[in-house]
Amino acid sequence: MDNNQGTMEPHVRTWEQTVRNVQVRKVENQGPRIKREKLTVSFMIGQYCSGHHSREERKHAASNDKQVIKLCWDCYCLHQYAMKRLGLCQFGEKKTTCVECPVHCYKPAMRNQIKEVMKYSGPRMLLSHPVLTVWHLLDQKGDKRTPSS
Repeated sequence: MDNNQGTMEPHVRTWEQTVRNVQVRKVENQGPRIKREKLTVSFMIGQYCSGHHSREERKHAASNDKQVIKLCWDCYCLHQYAMKRLGLCQFGEKKTTCVECPVHCYKPAMRNQIKEVMKYSGPRMLLSHPVLTVWHLLDQKGDKRTPSS
């Protein structure tokens, strides 16, 4: 066929074009700030679950790098979701606390669940995990001092 009618030649793609069109899975953040946030959220979810759900319901094991916690199915799903969201946070080690974040990466239903968990567990964390609570409060205080960009 001639060029006026179109060619039947296969389109040859360069390596750069192929790579550019392939979605690359983002590497999860593993820095100290993210690890601390994960640990804090994990303990909060564990505390919420133990305060709201029976021992028989809590049969799903979730690890937070320090210990394995037993959660009910709903709390386990929330835990897994929260760990994934924190691991893939676009701000990485420079992230703010989630309440101060300009990007809300949680789905609305999960966001409501984590708010409920934090409302219940936040005050109780001071007694059960005072060091994590102080770190979290310092992170929040630091968020307000840094200008948003």
